Amino acid sequence: MISSSNHTSAALADTALAGHPGPLVELAGVSSGYTNVPVLRDVDLRVEPGEVVGLLGANGAGKTTTLLTLAGELKATQGEVRWLGRPSKAPLYKLAREGLGYLTEERAVFSSLTTAENIRVGGCLVADVLEVFPELEPRLPVKAGMLSGGEQQMLALGRILARKPKLLLADELSQGLAPLIVRRLLDAVRAAADGGMGVLLVEQHVSLALAISDRAYLMQRGRIALAGSADELKLRQREIQDLYLAGKGGAGT
Repeated sequence: MISSSNHTSAALADTALAGHPGPLVELAGVSSGYTNVPVLRDVDLRVEPGEVVGLLGANGAGKTTTLLTLAGELKATQGEVRWLGRPSKAPLYKLAREGLGYLTEERAVFSSLTTAENIRVGGCLVADVLEVFPELEPRLPVKAGMLSGGEQQMLALGRILARKPKLLLADELSQGLAPLIVRRLLDAVRAAADGGMGVLLVEQHVSLALAISDRAYLMQRGRIALAGSADELKLRQREIQDLYLAGKGGAGT
């Protein structure tokens, strides 16, 4: 259940996907991994339109593997991936055409192109990206390689949000960035979800994720160890901390 004290985005779910009630994406009993090395084990997870879902866990818990499996870059060895209500084994490029946006850990910018050129290469209008991040306007003629880390992340995220995907998978959005920049990025993600987009947000920092999430899952060594509304999990910080410490040193990513 989405907490009414958190956000009102659930009311927008009916408009997010015409003719498609229910989750945007689901994992149902999914196991997956790399070259016959299992990482995920029997994972159940879903993201609804208009909500931010946090995916928490220590390094090696399996968070990135979960995103790659949802995105079609890794195949499930057990269970089922469902996209827009139907079983899916489609690769990322096909899912992208159907409304999936994927922000990877690496800031996906072309360092030798200007900010404006990066936006156009991404198939977006400059004006649409500036609507999300107006602070990029004076940086439009600057090569992306000369932008700060925060500006590069704004550029990468802005290109995705400008295309108005149905679902955003975001991997470690805050990594290596100053708190003010992180707040700005997370606010943009929350605003997009309030407009009907679903978000699965991978994050190590529990308080940051829970501050903008409706629900969250905590992964430990490739399994879902804890799940609930953001408000519920805020009251279980000690338990979450213990699970983090117990989960360090796992084999996943």
